[in-house]
Amino acid sequence: MIETSALTVHVSSLPNGSLFLWGSRENGGIWDALDLKHMLFAWHRASFFGTFMEPSEWQNREGIELQPLEALDYFSEPQPVQHLQLKWHASSADVIALAPSIRESLATGRFMPDYEKWKSGEIGWKLQLPEELQLLETPAISRWIHALIPEWVDADGIMKDNLRKLEAAYPLMRRGDVSAEVWLDEEDWLVSIGWRQDRTPMRTCLQLVEPDLAHGAGWQLRVLLQDRLAPEVLRTVTTVGEPVAGEQPLPEAWLPELGRVERDTAKWVRILPWLDAGEGVLRQTVTEEEAWRFLAEGSVRLVESGTSVFLPAWWDRIRKMRPKLRAKIKSSVGSGRETMFGLTQLMQFDWKLAVGDLELTEEEFRLLLEEKRKLIQIRGNWIQLDPKFMAQVEQIMKQVHKKQGLSFRDVLELHFAGDAGGLLPAEDDPDAMRYLDMEVELNEQLRHMIDQLTQTSAIPTIEPPPSFHGSLRHYQVDGISWLLFLRRFGLGGCLADDMGLGKTIQWITYLLTVKETEQPDTPSLLVCPTSVLGNWQMELKRFAPSLRVHLHYGPQRLKGPAFGEKIVGKYDLVLTSYTLSHLDESELGAIAWNSICLDEAQNIKNAYTKQATAIRRLNGFHRIALTGTPIENRLTELWSIFDFANPGYLGTVREFTTRYVNAIEKTRDEATIGKVQKLIRPFLLRREKKDPAIQLDLPEKNESKTFISLTAEQGSLYENYIQDMFDRLDKLSAMERRGLILAALTKLKQVCNHPALLLKEGLGAPWSGRSNKLERLLEMVQELRQEGDKCLIFTQFVETGNLLQHVLQQELGEKVLFLHGGTSKNGRDEMIAHFQDNDDLPVDEQRNVFILSLKAGGIGLNLTAANHVFHYDRWWNPAVENQATDRAFRIGQTRHVQVHKFVTLGTLEERIDEMIERKLGLSQQIVGSGENWITELSTDELRDLFSLRREWVEA
Repeated sequence: MIETSALTVHVSSLPNGSLFLWGSRENGGIWDALDLKHMLFAWHRASFFGTFMEPSEWQNREGIELQPLEALDYFSEPQPVQHLQLKWHASSADVIALAPSIRESLATGRFMPDYEKWKSGEIGWKLQLPEELQLLETPAISRWIHALIPEWVDADGIMKDNLRKLEAAYPLMRRGDVSAEVWLDEEDWLVSIGWRQDRTPMRTCLQLVEPDLAHGAGWQLRVLLQDRLAPEVLRTVTTVGEPVAGEQPLPEAWLPELGRVERDTAKWVRILPWLDAGEGVLRQTVTEEEAWRFLAEGSVRLVESGTSVFLPAWWDRIRKMRPKLRAKIKSSVGSGRETMFGLTQLMQFDWKLAVGDLELTEEEFRLLLEEKRKLIQIRGNWIQLDPKFMAQVEQIMKQVHKKQGLSFRDVLELHFAGDAGGLLPAEDDPDAMRYLDMEVELNEQLRHMIDQLTQTSAIPTIEPPPSFHGSLRHYQVDGISWLLFLRRFGLGGCLADDMGLGKTIQWITYLLTVKETEQPDTPSLLVCPTSVLGNWQMELKRFAPSLRVHLHYGPQRLKGPAFGEKIVGKYDLVLTSYTLSHLDESELGAIAWNSICLDEAQNIKNAYTKQATAIRRLNGFHRIALTGTPIENRLTELWSIFDFANPGYLGTVREFTTRYVNAIEKTRDEATIGKVQKLIRPFLLRREKKDPAIQLDLPEKNESKTFISLTAEQGSLYENYIQDMFDRLDKLSAMERRGLILAALTKLKQVCNHPALLLKEGLGAPWSGRSNKLERLLEMVQELRQEGDKCLIFTQFVETGNLLQHVLQQELGEKVLFLHGGTSKNGRDEMIAHFQDNDDLPVDEQRNVFILSLKAGGIGLNLTAANHVFHYDRWWNPAVENQATDRAFRIGQTRHVQVHKFVTLGTLEERIDEMIERKLGLSQQIVGSGENWITELSTDELRDLFSLRREWVEA
């Protein structure tokens, strides 16, 4: 029930300009806000009788907040309920008294921006009110009016444009170095911001006139009067408005307004005091230095103050022209079959300065540097030379002179990025002077060479030598030719083809070609992850059996000062791991290698590791990086790989970060991204499987083997188990013997997969660094996921599947499916649907990696969403593996399928793989579909099958 006791209505002003209404009772209590709303707005149609008024709170009082325009509408004609004993507090009564007059002043346009507030740096308004009401305008009322006017203007379509102009004009009209009074009075200010129109028939303008060299006249300032209705009518006058000699008489309509000329010129002098000839009179002549200052700065200041300024016609054109420093290369590099010269080769060149179509000779250019002129007319053309630019040029010239010329690295950087900042050392050069656009003018030979670098199709094709045992696809021949082309000029490169496109055989062919054409005295060095050492050795045996390969790995590796003597002249290639590149740096660093190749070069992505630092210190005639993922997380990873391939090409990591990384990773600046692309493109060759030219050349199903070595822990477990088995074998009955052999097969496979499986440690045990097979699988899955591909992973063991699922989910940061014999039919169907129909699902519900047990998932499934298939542990019958592979390679598959089979070197996995490949009397019928045939082998045959070859075990 609504109370009917007397109500007093108060009004408070909020900081945002809104008005807050609240009510008090006779006893001092506060009225309920809902009751207040019903009583005050019962007849107020504009608010739908208070329907949309929401109660609020201010200074611990409940009430109603009215926006400025709402408050004006209500208080112009308040309509509370009639039966109520209502009193308006003095604060409310003042608003009621003022509101009708405020509305009328707004409606008739009797308001304007507040000049005094503008001078103090604020936006404010003045409202014309009747004199008898002006005393009621308290600070609280003023705050309401200042918030009210913009709302009123915003609601008025015509005046809304004026408000926008006013808001835009405020920052332009405020200058911290000149007081507001210096600029203009209130009348001029209102005209300048567009609030009022200037009704005088002419405007006062200032013109800068260029020198008349024929008559010896210098730069001049002229005062012009321009007809507002006919802008083409101009008259030259003195600073007091009198026509100069030879000018036509001024129009009669202008004469009463000539007093403004003296006022305007005095204002210009106040804005630009350096134009003062004395006693506030405008100068009529200026020096060349002052003319440049007027063009570059003074004219802008005058235009901002509302003055029309006439400048020479050529200024608008040349002020947009940025002078460019050019280096015209004279060196004859790139012709014939010259030997390697590398990035540090110094080039002879001539300096030039280009401004638009005008090109200055080095002599003219150096004269300008000495004279330090800013405006100059050369061969009939005016040019401006910014002092900051000239200081940068001078610094660059000194730096280049100190370096005794431009290096080939400098030439490439300038050609591709057009940025001379790299010529200046970061520690000696402040950021403000860091970067300068600069061009390099190449000679014909260099231009041809760089065209070939950027367009690999222009590089002459080199066919593989007869010593290569295999066939190459056309894009692989292109890759080899590119590597050899870079070698010819001493330039390193990064071969970054997609996984599965044959980076390995491209480098092997490169190595064979170098051996046969150059017959180098020293071997090459290949550094790769431990997990792929065996794979490299097997591939080298297969494709290049003529190469003499030394494995620098394991306990048998050569150590000490004699390392070089035992290697040089005896081997063509040395294989080693990333770990040993640091541990054995003294041995590896003692040889000047013919070439150094990094496989999986992303292993040096962290430039600060001891491993990456040691590798960059190695001495090599030619450097090549192989990687399918040159960038995994940060752009600095690319720098690290490039600093190995072409040391110093991208500057220091600090310079590269300052110039490129920050802009790209923070703002995705397109121009900076383009510069980096141009810089790296000549030295990075990347082909993707989705490229049409590559797709047509790939087989429908590409199978490859990945050879893995054992870790020291795996080797120890493997050997101990075998020893124990053979100690017991001949003491058992035939049935027990068979059981022990089959159990050994399972246990040894588990050791090859991961030692935690044999030791039954569970998923909580540490897994990293204990199995090269798991490490290699993780690397390959991470790479294909970065490419957006999906994969199937087959294993024979549920325990292995659980471990793989745990590790992959942890490292990939996404859910991984695992289907095995214990999976229900509904669970099986749901997994397949999640994997096959991924595109329509939210990202967090998509599944891209599918682990399957060989028996449960090897037949009867359609998983064509995958285009990679991994056989983590081998099944001895190839037909079983092929059936599993066909889950992805079947009708409905639209992409080429990559099949990866893991083989652990030195173990029974390698022996069985060899038996199947060479078919040593074991046909498919004998092998059958299982492993029982192994149990029938003699003890000597089993010993040969199971024995561990120690050279494939880590030391």
